[in-house]
Amino acid sequence: MISHSTTHAVLFPFMSKGNTIPIFDLALLLLTRKISITIFTTPANRPFFSDSLSDTNINIIQIPFPENIQGIPPGVESTDKLPSMSLFPPFANATKLMKPHFEKALDSLPPVTFMITDDFLGWTLDSANKFDIPRLVYYGMSAFSMAFSISAASILRTEVSDDEPFSVPDFSGIEITRNDFDVPLREREPKGPGYEFVMEQLMATSKSYGMLVNSFYELESVYVDYCNCVASPKLCCVGPFCAVHEPPKVGS
Repeated sequence: MISHSTTHAVLFPFMSKGNTIPIFDLALLLLTRKISITIFTTPANRPFFSDSLSDTNINIIQIPFPENIQGIPPGVESTDKLPSMSLFPPFANATKLMKPHFEKALDSLPPVTFMITDDFLGWTLDSANKFDIPRLVYYGMSAFSMAFSISAASILRTEVSDDEPFSVPDFSGIEITRNDFDVPLREREPKGPGYEFVMEQLMATSKSYGMLVNSFYELESVYVDYCNCVASPKLCCVGPFCAVHEPPKVGS
């Protein structure tokens, strides 16, 4: 039971194990701060959530994943079940159809202090604004990768070849190639559903309250400072999330 007098956070990870597991650890860290947690998922993913969070009082709410999405087999509600990652764009875009169910659930909850949602769930910003809830974005990569993506963007629009090393403009002495970036970001003239989806998420992120990364400042200070100088919202290191787990005991 969630008390109306406590700090209450809503967490909504993307439907991918790699995105979800760190959010579980973040939820455990928040619990140590006496924060009440509500976490959202879908019916097919509910057992994984229930098993992983069985020893906690985290409130799990499931909302339906859209049906009859072209190319997505029935019952597939996680990226690890996709026949091909080429189906990621329609799968990710389909999550937008969850918005009415998400907002109906939010409306039934005790007051929410803030929400943390995956950077692939940019549509949750509209829901957050509707209920006057600050949205924090969980960015699943590192400050290093974000800084390089920002800095190298102008070079990727030139005629540099796919495997030709080039210096990252704002980080002297570091070289990468076009092939080090995923499609569609490495394309000279990016377009199509995948690129449109990426741009939608970037726009939603830029309008959010803040961004959280599973790292610590002492490790990535140069890249965190760079990101906070050239982009918004502010990037905050709140990791490492693994610190929530006790280290294994060494046998005597």
